[in-house]
Amino acid sequence: MQKKLSTSLVASVLLATNLFSAQNLETITVTSATKSTQSIKDVTSNVEVITKEEIQERHFTGVSEALNTLAGVNIISNGGVGQSDSLFIRGIDSKRILILVDGVRYNEPAGLSGAPLAQMLIDDIEQIEVVKGAQSGIWGADASGGVVNIITSSAKKGFHGSGTVEMGSFNTKKYSTTVSNRTDLGYVKFNANRTDIRGFSAFEAKENSANYGKRGDELDYERDGYNNNTYSIQGGLNLTDNDEVNLSYKKINAKYDYDSSSADNRTNKSDLNHFFKSANYIHKAEKYDIKLNAQQSKFDRTQDTFTAQSLVNEFAIQSTINYMDNANLVLGANKQNFEHITDELKYQTEGLFVSNTNTFDKLVLSQALRYDNNTKFDEKVTGKIGAKYNFTEDLSTSANYGTAYNAPTLSNLSYTSTLKPETTKSFDLNAEYKDLRVTYFESKISDMIEYVSGSWPNTQYNNLDGEATLKGYEVAFKKDIIEDTFLNLNYTHLSAQNDNKEDLARRAKNQVGFGVDYYGISKFHFNINGQYIGDRYDGANKTGAQTGNYTVWNTVVNYEINKTFSTYLKVDNLFDKYYQTVNGYATAERSAYVGLKASF
Repeated sequence: MQKKLSTSLVASVLLATNLFSAQNLETITVTSATKSTQSIKDVTSNVEVITKEEIQERHFTGVSEALNTLAGVNIISNGGVGQSDSLFIRGIDSKRILILVDGVRYNEPAGLSGAPLAQMLIDDIEQIEVVKGAQSGIWGADASGGVVNIITSSAKKGFHGSGTVEMGSFNTKKYSTTVSNRTDLGYVKFNANRTDIRGFSAFEAKENSANYGKRGDELDYERDGYNNNTYSIQGGLNLTDNDEVNLSYKKINAKYDYDSSSADNRTNKSDLNHFFKSANYIHKAEKYDIKLNAQQSKFDRTQDTFTAQSLVNEFAIQSTINYMDNANLVLGANKQNFEHITDELKYQTEGLFVSNTNTFDKLVLSQALRYDNNTKFDEKVTGKIGAKYNFTEDLSTSANYGTAYNAPTLSNLSYTSTLKPETTKSFDLNAEYKDLRVTYFESKISDMIEYVSGSWPNTQYNNLDGEATLKGYEVAFKKDIIEDTFLNLNYTHLSAQNDNKEDLARRAKNQVGFGVDYYGISKFHFNINGQYIGDRYDGANKTGAQTGNYTVWNTVVNYEINKTFSTYLKVDNLFDKYYQTVNGYATAERSAYVGLKASF
């Protein structure tokens, strides 16, 4: 009975993460919506949270796979694990989405596709926060489509450790370990992860080829392997009861073979080294806190003979002031230096921002305003406003409007120096009743930056005329349907068109996510989940290959051996469905993995 009770509590946490069940909202806090820690019930923004409990029970391969379970979110990939992928939130792609790791920028200045999300392993993550819609009023540039903040686990009081081993298909071998110690004086935590996969060919025959539908092994294509070694160390010291300093360092080294979308290649290799450093000082008082922060993101990417090195240095000061019982104000300033070391390009941004939240009984109001001065572009003023009204404990509605801008990356500017920033306006309207949530969303992007088709090898980019409009609705439902059984459903309908009413490429019109969890047998947890993708075309205006109209099923079984050890079995693509998310690039066939975890 005690075990069944504990699993039901875990399931309740999972229910609260996506649907905000009223009885669980008090326990969930987020930081990405306003740059301050708030209960999710006091946030007007459309926020979804993937919790540590959900990550541990689903055993996602990486952050991309976890994000792909959310309403309005979709991932496409140039092959298997570790290959380049693209994140879409409500049809807005990854180069217009700000990715953070514990608040440190993960977007690559020398890249063309935003953050290298495929290299982010999911071990040692406390929660993933996804804030949808324009967020430049809080975070500045590159948050037109939203913000994804990946928050790593913090050290608990005392000495603790854990280790996980996983092996499976494609000669997959994964190892991870975490050791931490926290006392009244401070804490230290170390985490190490290694993933080694022989893999499968990233290239597969395109839709119009006679070999379409055949796997790489059948055609004697080379397997494209993947290796990732990620290390991190965090430490903190409590100077006084009100003052603390924190340091962190993270290194990601990833190597993988890759193919083009036109042929198998036996020599293409990529070697990535990413470094993330941060240091902060925090002073806490009864009614306010002050935080000083310095951080750096450095990227070193080699693909055959091509090398791209870049970095971002950021310095910030921020204060959260609780000026009334149900009101807080966040004031801040930051300076960001972006540098493309290889091409000797750089620019600098200085920003000021203010955010305010007020709670009046059943009504929550939020406002944010930000000013950015960039040495390359014109000054920008962005903001957002939001309101949420709780009619009853079970019924609420909210609305948000925001403006944003997306600066050309330094890599964009190395090809076309005359590019100007995009501007975005977004709106969403949400209604929640018990376990059901319905959302309407709309974003309009002006001066959209796109690759000039056919310009290679003299690659060029330009700002498109007119506005691109991305709109649609999301429906999400999550409920304990019978004792010990939990159902999770979400549906997204998307219309993504340019100014000429032509569909944008690689956006699915319809998308369904589903999952069922069963906790009724002592020490066991059973999960079956999957995703349906409707019409999706590889080219704009419904041209190119059809890469949609498929359903993929997966399953997971967890078993708790005792308080120290647990094991699991995971099967992906249960019915061995053949599909491609990008024309000419492979996806995994049916694959199975078994893991063992020890913790103390």
